[in-house]
Parts: sequence; structure tokens; C-alpha cells
Amino acid sequence: MARSVLVVDDSAFMRNLLKQLLEDDHDVVGEAENGVEAVELYRELDPDVVTMDVVMPIRNGIEATSEIKSIDPDSSVIMCTSVGQEEKMRQAVEAGADGYITKPFQKPNVLEAIDDVVGVEA
Repeated sequence: MARSVLVVDDSAFMRNLLKQLLEDDHDVVGEAENGVEAVELYRELDPDVVTMDVVMPIRNGIEATSEIKSIDPDSSVIMCTSVGQEEKMRQAVEAGADGYITKPFQKPNVLEAIDDVVGVEA
């Protein structure tokens, strides 16, 4: 079942890469390049899933995840992190992240993470 996805990353390249990986299976309904935009777009679009970069300017992914979770405790947020950022991942989970994927992204891992956090409907 296709899910609506908000893609959040300060890198346009990474946003485009995620959109390409997702477009066959899910609907990318919006994209943001920092945590402030992410929260605004979450309120506006109410996506099924948010892919959230951890390290971003203005407001990082951990702060944005915490805010989205306070707005909507049932939201599904998947953190996107680089290998070696275990401490940031721990903080992200404490902020309410539902799962994570590591860069470089691979399509099966991304789709599996979405299925894990929103469930697969037969």
C-alpha cells in the first residue's frame, strides 16, 4: 500500500535520491531542508511517514522529531544517519524516532524501514 512520505534532508542530492527510491512504491508529498520546515510541512501535509536527516541547519532532526511527536504522538519518523553516528541515533530514539536508515541509502532498506514503522497492510 502506498504511503505519503515527507522527505527531510538539508542536501538536495539526498532528497532527490530518496524520492527516486520511493516513487515507485510511495507518494512523496513534500520535502524540507531543515527541521523548522519539516514541522511546518508535517502540520500542513499530515504524511504517513517522515524520513528525517539527523544533522541539519536551523533545527536538527532530533529536535524536529521531538516536536512532531509532541504534535502527533502517532506519527512515524524514520531517521536518516551516516555510519558512525550512534550517539546521535540514541538521542533520536529518545526523541521518539520509530526507526532509522543509514546512508548511503539502498532501496530495499528504505522500503523495509517504512514497512516496519507503518506496518504492511495485506
